[in-house]
Amino acid sequence: MRAEIVRQAAKRGVLLDPELTELCLCQDDPVRFIDDVLSSAKGKFHVCLQDLPAEHLDDAGPRRADEPRELRGASTVQRRRGDISVMDGTDVTGESTCEGKIEDFGRYFQSRYRSLRKMLERRRELAGAMPLDRAMRMDREVKTIGMVAEVSNTKNGHRIISLEDGSGESKVFISKDSPLIDRVIVPDEVIGIVGKPTAKKDMLIAEELVHPDIPLGNSLEKTDSTSSIGFLCDVHMGSCTFLDKQWESMISWLKKESHNIALDYLVLPGDVVDGIGIFPDQLDELVIDSIYGQYAKVAEMLKEVPDHITIVLQPGNHDSVRPAEPQPALAEAFAKEFDSNIMMVGNPVYLEVEGRTVLSYHGRAMDDWISTVQNLSYEEPLKVMEEMLRRRHLAPIYGKRTPLAPEKKDYMVIDKVPDFFVTGHVHKAGHSEYRGVKTINASAWQSQTEYQKMHNFEPDPAILPIINLGSGAVQMMDFN
Repeated sequence: MRAEIVRQAAKRGVLLDPELTELCLCQDDPVRFIDDVLSSAKGKFHVCLQDLPAEHLDDAGPRRADEPRELRGASTVQRRRGDISVMDGTDVTGESTCEGKIEDFGRYFQSRYRSLRKMLERRRELAGAMPLDRAMRMDREVKTIGMVAEVSNTKNGHRIISLEDGSGESKVFISKDSPLIDRVIVPDEVIGIVGKPTAKKDMLIAEELVHPDIPLGNSLEKTDSTSSIGFLCDVHMGSCTFLDKQWESMISWLKKESHNIALDYLVLPGDVVDGIGIFPDQLDELVIDSIYGQYAKVAEMLKEVPDHITIVLQPGNHDSVRPAEPQPALAEAFAKEFDSNIMMVGNPVYLEVEGRTVLSYHGRAMDDWISTVQNLSYEEPLKVMEEMLRRRHLAPIYGKRTPLAPEKKDYMVIDKVPDFFVTGHVHKAGHSEYRGVKTINASAWQSQTEYQKMHNFEPDPAILPIINLGSGAVQMMDFN
């Protein structure tokens, strides 16, 4: 029946999200249901649960007897619980407006450019920056800001950057003898250039290159908070490589020790389940082959977490939300499996926790950073996180493995300097600090997969990073 649903969608040129496919399979008449869905979604290429009209959700999927009908299929965000809340304007859940039109992409990149240009204009080195077309007419040193369209190297080892802004475009030349030649520059980032136009006005010779970056004076001031926050990333429930014993050990420790260290918050930054159809032959590596079953199991296991701990759950690329980032919170069809006091949020998201700012991002864009920048690797995700902070953008590189939704604003811009920046995705565990921002890569609860074995990659599983909100001290609890 799954094949028939996929075939029906393919005939109409429509791509279905995995969660919507699973919802169809739950119906008494899946073929009729998918026919109704596709008829109502006319004109869309990618259809997910949130796109369905209310009438299609009214009787769709299993529900508890006491569940109000109007809640089913809704994707909502719980904005606050106790002393933890979602910062306004940082979660796409319920705010998505993009349709994938050309105008949406134009608006999206303009939003990115405006946001990052404002940060760059505050840099002392770029005071008095002018539009690119005006800068190229000058006979003196100029300062300008633009978006990188392309980076290339000449046969003689020089570097050429194609730079553009709203006023025009130009080539920026970096000599192989320049101290700037080894600087990391990626497509679609926004940078500042200090330099001088050539006599022909056809190129700008770069003397200085400026990223938006975290301000140099930024530091983590201590507070009087005694609470701690932990990060349980990449659970991958449903996988045959899920670490049951380590998970049970961690839950047992939480029951005994969480009160003693005031561990009051637990964030799950994505890939809560292993998903269905995420990669070829995935069914061979699953012990739970239903997406509903995977979420039901992890919801059941989270019930063992002590009640005083507030749980925040966000999706990743294995979860049943749209693959394009930013991702909304889990739809009610899946969220209803969890206790109602668990906060469901999108990816990425800013959280305000007892006066601290936490930027939580699953981290799929690391794939693009690592494949684009020569000295970055999966073994050292903290270096990738530094590059994100330096550019004040989580996923600047467009058109690679990480799909980006052209929303009305670019949610991937790091427009607020966080106290703590957390990612997962690569199944490594570690922490560092960059210009006063504590960076944490939050492990996984899955042993080495077949894919990782094939690439000789050794994960760091079953480690729980815990941050003291007052001092910023990081503790890595190892449950292996």
